[in-house]
Amino acid sequence: MKNVQERQIMNYLRAPAVALALFCAAVGAWAQNSIIAVNSSQQGGVDVVRIELSEPLTVVPQGFAVQTPPRIAIDLPGVANGLGRNSVDLNQGVLRAVNVAQGGDRTRLVLNLKTASSYQAQLQGKTLLLFVQPSGAVPAALPATAAAAGAVVPAASKTTQFADSLNSAPQSLKGIDFRRGNDGAGRVVVDLPSNQIGVDIRQQGQSLVVEFKKSTVPASMARKLDVTDFGTPVKTVSTFQTGENIQMVVEPTGVWEHSAYQTDTQFVLEVRPQKADPNKLTQGPGYAGEKLSLNFQSIEVRALLQVIADFTNFNVVTSDTVTGTVTLRLKDVPWDQALDIILQAKNLGVRKNGNVLWIAPKDEILAREKLELESKQQVAQLEPVRTQAFQMNYTKAEEVAKGLTGQQGSGGGGGGNASRILSPRGSVIFETRTNQLFVSDIPSKLEEVAQMIARIDIPVRQVLIEARIVEASDTFGRSLGVKLGALDLRAQQGGVPGWGGTNRVAVGGNYLGVGQSTLQTSNTAGQFVPNSYFVNLPAIGINNFEAASFAISLFSQAANRFLNLEISALEADGKGKVVSSPRVITADQVKALIEQGTEIPYQTATSSGATAIQFRKATLKLEVIPQITPEGNIILDVDVNKDSPGATTAAGILINTKHVRTQVLVDNGGTVVIGGIFQVEEQIDTTQVPLLGDIPYVGNLFKTRTRRQNKTELLVFITPKVVTDRSSATSTR
Repeated sequence: MKNVQERQIMNYLRAPAVALALFCAAVGAWAQNSIIAVNSSQQGGVDVVRIELSEPLTVVPQGFAVQTPPRIAIDLPGVANGLGRNSVDLNQGVLRAVNVAQGGDRTRLVLNLKTASSYQAQLQGKTLLLFVQPSGAVPAALPATAAAAGAVVPAASKTTQFADSLNSAPQSLKGIDFRRGNDGAGRVVVDLPSNQIGVDIRQQGQSLVVEFKKSTVPASMARKLDVTDFGTPVKTVSTFQTGENIQMVVEPTGVWEHSAYQTDTQFVLEVRPQKADPNKLTQGPGYAGEKLSLNFQSIEVRALLQVIADFTNFNVVTSDTVTGTVTLRLKDVPWDQALDIILQAKNLGVRKNGNVLWIAPKDEILAREKLELESKQQVAQLEPVRTQAFQMNYTKAEEVAKGLTGQQGSGGGGGGNASRILSPRGSVIFETRTNQLFVSDIPSKLEEVAQMIARIDIPVRQVLIEARIVEASDTFGRSLGVKLGALDLRAQQGGVPGWGGTNRVAVGGNYLGVGQSTLQTSNTAGQFVPNSYFVNLPAIGINNFEAASFAISLFSQAANRFLNLEISALEADGKGKVVSSPRVITADQVKALIEQGTEIPYQTATSSGATAIQFRKATLKLEVIPQITPEGNIILDVDVNKDSPGATTAAGILINTKHVRTQVLVDNGGTVVIGGIFQVEEQIDTTQVPLLGDIPYVGNLFKTRTRRQNKTELLVFITPKVVTDRSSATSTR
C-alpha cells in the first residue's frame, strides 16, 4: 500500500515537468518553420506537388533529380518536419510517394517517381509548388501560377537539352577543373564565359557526353584528363572542339548516377557512386525490385498477381483467359523476379504501359500485337500523302535521294529495295540547280526524313595533313694529296741530273716525268719507260676524279741503273640531305591525293607488232584518308610514294622507289614517324702482288687498297591538324 502511494505522489510531482517540456517543445516547433501538409494534383497534364509551410521561404530551395531509381530530392534548410510521419503516399501520375527526412535544422523531401522526370520549383506565399514532368516528354504549358513565377529552377535530369543557347557568336571557355566531393563524387567544374551558353547532356553507352553550344576551347584545355587517382567513379574527362561546339566526354566506371546544375557562369556535372540499397537483391542491370516473401499453397494466379500489384503500387490488368492455381514459396526475392517466375510457370506474358501492367497468355499477347501492327500498316496505306521540300546546305541532294530510295541510280520515284527509308508509297525528287529535295510520303515518314536530314546536312570538319620525307646520305672517301712537280734540265743540257753522290735521286710529277728528266725516255707524249716497272697497281679514281700521284727515281751518276717510284692517293667525303614536304587538306573521311614528278616514256610492242609509247610515273605522292575520332584524335590511312629516275639501261630508265603505306592514330596537331629505312653499304677492295704485298710496311709498295662506305637514311613524318578556322585552311608557310 505504501508503494502505491509513493508512485502516486511521484506522478503528481512529475506531471508539471512533463507539461512544461511539452509546452517548450510546442513553442519551439511554433517558432521554427515547418512542413504542415503535402498533397498533389494534376493541372494541364503536369503533376503538381504542394508543400504547405508554416512560414514562407525566402528563396527557391535547391534540389536535384536522379534517374536510377527515378527520384527528385529537395533540401529545405531551416525547416522542420511537422507532419508527424515520414512518408506521404500520392500515387498520381508519375508520383508514387514523398519521403520526409529531417537531419538537424534541415529537411529533405524525396519524391519517389515511376519514371525519370524533371521538375520546376515555385514559391507561392507559404506554399512550395513542384511541377513534375516525365523526361523526354513534350514540354506541356505550365499552369498560370507557374508561368507568372519569377523564380523557377530547372533540375538536372535526363533531358537532351540542359540549357538553351542564347549567344550569337562563339565564346571561349575560361576554365575546366575536376574535384572530389565529400561523398566520393567526382565533380567536373566548367567556368563558362557567360550564362548564355547552351548545354546539352546525354548518356552515350557507359559515358556521359556534355556539349557546349557555340563555344570554343583553348588549346591548353583541349586534352584528356586522367582523374583515376581521385578515387571517384570518373576515370577520364576528354574535351575537344567539334565544329562550332565543344564536346566533353566523361567516362565513369562501376554503378553510378549523375546530376548537373549551373550557377550563373559555373556549370557543374556531378557523378556519384550509387550506394547499395539493402532492399534490392542486385544493383544495376538485372532484378532490382524491393524484396518480398511469398508462401502460398494452390493459390489462384489472379489472386497472386493482385498481391504483387498491391506490393508494388502498379495497376495490374489481367486477361480473362488467365486461370489456374500455383503453389509458390519465395523468401526475400525481388518482386520483379517473383513476377517473372510466376509468368514463366503459367506461360504468361506482360506488357507495361506507364504504371499499368497487362498480363495475358503469350499467344494472346502476340496475336494482339500482330493485330495492332496490321492495323498500323493499313492506316499507313490509307493515310493521305503529303509533299515537303528540304533545302540541302552541305550535302548533295542527289546523294540523299539515293539513300532515301535505296537506289544507286538518280532520280526519284519508287523502288522496291529493302534498304529504302521511305514507305512503299513514298517518292523523292531532287533538283540539282537549287540543291533541293521534294519528298512525298505519309506524315510519320516525313518526320523521320526531317530528323535524318538535320543530322547529316551539317558542315564536315576538315583536316590539314603535312608529310615530311627526309633523305640523308653520307659517303666516305678521302682525297689527300698535292700536285708536286719538279723539273731538272741538266740531263738535256749535257750535265748529270738529280742530286747526291755516286747514287743520285731525281724527282718528277709522275712515272713518265721522272724517266724524261733522267733521259730514260724521250719527251714524246705517250711513250713510257720501257720494261722498267714490275708493279702496276695505281689508285683508282673516285667521283670522276683521278688520284693524285708522286714519283721518285733513284739512279747512279753514270745513269746506268734506275729505280723509279710513283705514289697515288685519293680520298672523298660527301654528305647530302633531301627534304620533301607535301601538304594537303581534305574533309573528314574523304580521300585526298597530291602528286608531283615526271613521267618517263618507254616503248612497248602492240598486238600488231608495232611499237607504242607509254609512260611510267616517277613522282612524289601523298594519298591519305583522315577520320576524326570523338576524342578529337585523327586516324590516318596514309600512302606515301617517293620515286625518282635512276640509271639508264638498255631496257630503259630505272626508277628508284621509296614507298610506305600504313594506318596510324595521331593526336590533333601531333607528329609521328610512320616509317624509316637506314642502310649502310661498306666495301673494302685490296689488290696486291702475292707474297710481296704481305710484307709489313714494305708490302704497301706492292698493293692498292680501295675503301667505300655509303650510309643512307629515309624518314617519313606525318602531322595532321583539324582545321577549326577557315583562315587556317588557306594559310601557307
